[in-house]
Amino acid sequence: MTRLFALLCVGWMGLLPVMAQDQETILRAGDQLAIELAGEEAFDQPFQLDSSGRIFLPEVGPVKLSGKSLTSAQQAIRLALSTHYRSLDSFSMRLMERQLIVSVLGYVETPGEQRLPETANVQLAINQAGGLIPGAQLDKMQLRRGEQVTVFDYKAYLDFGDPSLLPPLQTGDILFIPASPLMGNVKVDFDARTLVAAGDASDRESALTLFGEVRNPGTFSYEAGMGVVDALMRAEGVTRYADVTQIRVITNGQPHRFDLKTYLDQGEDANAPPLGPGSMVYVPIQVDVVSTGSRTLYIMGEVQDPGAYEAGERVTFMDILANAGGPTRFANTRQIRLIRAGGEVLEVDLQAYTETDKSARLPPVAPGDVILVPEKIEVEQASWLKIPSERAIKVVGAVKSPGRFEWDDAMSFLDLLAHAGGPEHDADLTQIEILHQDGEKGKTRFDLDRFIKQGGRFDQLPVLSGGDTVVVNELPWDPTDNKSTWVRQSPESSIYVFGEVGSPGRYAFNAQLSLLDILSAADGPSDDADLSQIRITHRNEAGARVSKLDLALYFETGDETLLPVVKPGDSIYIPARDRQWLEQPADQVVRLMGSVNKPGRYSFNDSMTVLDLLAEAGGPKETALIERIIVVQHSCCEPQARIFDLEAFVTDPRYDRVPVLRPGDTVYVPDESQSNWRQFMDGVKDALAIVTLAVLGAAI
Repeated sequence: MTRLFALLCVGWMGLLPVMAQDQETILRAGDQLAIELAGEEAFDQPFQLDSSGRIFLPEVGPVKLSGKSLTSAQQAIRLALSTHYRSLDSFSMRLMERQLIVSVLGYVETPGEQRLPETANVQLAINQAGGLIPGAQLDKMQLRRGEQVTVFDYKAYLDFGDPSLLPPLQTGDILFIPASPLMGNVKVDFDARTLVAAGDASDRESALTLFGEVRNPGTFSYEAGMGVVDALMRAEGVTRYADVTQIRVITNGQPHRFDLKTYLDQGEDANAPPLGPGSMVYVPIQVDVVSTGSRTLYIMGEVQDPGAYEAGERVTFMDILANAGGPTRFANTRQIRLIRAGGEVLEVDLQAYTETDKSARLPPVAPGDVILVPEKIEVEQASWLKIPSERAIKVVGAVKSPGRFEWDDAMSFLDLLAHAGGPEHDADLTQIEILHQDGEKGKTRFDLDRFIKQGGRFDQLPVLSGGDTVVVNELPWDPTDNKSTWVRQSPESSIYVFGEVGSPGRYAFNAQLSLLDILSAADGPSDDADLSQIRITHRNEAGARVSKLDLALYFETGDETLLPVVKPGDSIYIPARDRQWLEQPADQVVRLMGSVNKPGRYSFNDSMTVLDLLAEAGGPKETALIERIIVVQHSCCEPQARIFDLEAFVTDPRYDRVPVLRPGDTVYVPDESQSNWRQFMDGVKDALAIVTLAVLGAAI
């Protein structure tokens, strides 16, 4: 009894997720269910009812749930699982999402069964199927629901956006998109222009038919209130060969003659023939379309329809150009020529006029004039023959496509550089040269690298004109590889590095580089370099000036103010340590003499002591009399000499006994041979030698 009660409790607990939802909810195809069963990974993903209303359970197979309430569905699933799973204590089920399963067929990219949100409409279903294929008929789409077929106008929905024009969707619906009657029996690719050219009418009995000298003859749908002019506009108007005074219109079997020119001159609707469904409009060809009389104007070149046109009193330049169909995509609209009957030639910049350039004007036209629309010059080897020198700029040097390019005042320096393919990777952007055709301007230089990195203004770009030459120089090669390559580099943009560096020579320099950059390019100072005595000669200033640099102090302190500013043309010299006695005055060094390993002159500063000096000189020799080191001070007050006992300092290192040493002083380390005891012992040796000689002489 207790076990039965426990099972009932478990079953009741399993129904809790369902009871939290609407018990009367009826499942249908497309619904997604979440089924939880502890320890079974196969139930981690949702289960969706297919078009037959079934779900497929692991180890069980299909279970039909459509038409069941949530409670009934849970009981059916539990019963199906109980035959394959031992414990169902943790089993639960809930409705995750309601979806629609709609089949979209016909003229769509991917026809087939589509799964949509519950609130989806026809447009979303079409988009889910990849969209419509060109040639689909929008005004007679079908929605099939069982035996019921609903025809609706999808085009009207796209025109007005009224959702009530679309039928609601339900699971199991079939949405069918038919093909346009213009498709015929063979599927072809359609675009908007093709459809317009062939007409847009699906029912020829209630459509308008236009043929003859119209731009796009065909069959077009009729709308209430349309007139002959409206019908002609649907066919994109008449051609220039049309005889607009002899248009024929047949409506309801009755022929009518229509003079479009008179109608446009007078504007009286009484002259317009009636038009209705099934009407036919014919525009005949004019017999003498081209006149060579006194009112003829000619247009030729890159226009859609070149030829001769009649120039009335109010005809403008734009009228003639438009009547000829406008320029082609190959036309150079900046160099149009207007040749007057008297021989005068005018240049017309149509692009500047269309860009609202206030200075641009279109000239008036008159009978006998000739309008020439030239071909656009393509960038090719032979194109330079077509461009006169005053309208061309030459780009040479380190660019991807050097050559001769057509120039226009609307272009900028960057436009020209981009037209030449941009600079090469080894281009020296800091020294671009512009050779002006105008002798008064001469030659100018432009630092494009600085303009790019510092964000210069476009009004700072060099001003170019036809006939100029732009030279993009190459960066110099490594002078250690080949000294002849120095000719590629201007001395005004170079830094000279001499002395104890890895690779002395001449190096390119610009405003973005520093002294450390140049030393790094020269492979840095060598092991013998004296970093405290670097000299920089500034050559590009009003007077001669030399800066001194203690690079060792910079590395100790990191003080950037110690680094002098170098400019193109300066020279950097790094001396060797063993040549300081030649390059420094006496008041800036300390002299070290006597019994030391490396006597000489040494650089000295206030942070050093006599111990540092002895260490720099390799220390005293073995015969040095270190207890009698003499320090002669010249740098302060009266010259004086002090005795320093290095031996006593070693046994008792008291720094107050170390004498103060300054630049200009002299340090002498005597040898043992100079001590009194040594001199006495040498005298004893001499006396013994004399006595020995005397004894030997007497014996002989």
